[in-house]
Amino acid sequence: MSILEGKVAVVTGGSRGIGEAIVRKFAEHGATVVFTYRSSSERAEQIVSELKQSGAEVKAVQSDAASFEAAGEFIDQTVKEFGKMDILVNNAGITRDNLLLRMTEEQWNEVMDANLKSVFNLTKHVVKPMMRNRGGSIINISSVVGVFGNAGQANYAASKAGIIGFSKSVAKELGSRNVRCNVIAPGFIGTEMTDALDEKTKKEFLANIPLKRLGEGREVAETCTFLGSDMSSYITGQVISVCGGMNT
Repeated sequence: MSILEGKVAVVTGGSRGIGEAIVRKFAEHGATVVFTYRSSSERAEQIVSELKQSGAEVKAVQSDAASFEAAGEFIDQTVKEFGKMDILVNNAGITRDNLLLRMTEEQWNEVMDANLKSVFNLTKHVVKPMMRNRGGSIINISSVVGVFGNAGQANYAASKAGIIGFSKSVAKELGSRNVRCNVIAPGFIGTEMTDALDEKTKKEFLANIPLKRLGEGREVAETCTFLGSDMSSYITGQVISVCGGMNT
């Protein structure tokens, strides 16, 4: 069933990990998908080529979500090319982990710009197109770390918690215009980022997950697909944890 048929979706950070899973799932369900990447041009073009072979309409654009001007240009060009904007997924993000005692101002600023300011940038620029379209779904990817914190990730946790407060405010501001805004808070999902962790750290995480396994990018993407579709038309301002019970 193509539950996103006819919709135009933008996904930031769509060339790897959870972002790539979302791009592929959206394309599978019939959406026209435009995704951004910052440096992985070869990987981005590979994704586009693969999905186009299956009949999907997909485009990759190199753009820095942390730049207000670049975000504006990207959204303007996308709306001009495809005529509207139905779904925005703010997924782009980085980590610069360190204990607070050792954390530098640069590490703090990098994470806040990439993870939180980027959400403001893209959301700010899609508001008018979505209002003109009389509807839209904004989906912001946070983390369970933004809900309960984590040692060595004060910058990351703050950025992800900020996304939650921002999204709830946007939901209240734009609800009367039929523009919805929700948050997905993934838990321990198997990606390139988590693959880099040592086995001891992985075991510690798994011990705190009731389902006793890592999540898959596909499982986050399927939740995202639901929130982007008309099946979730009465859901806004919510935080959905996709974490195997970790946030219970």
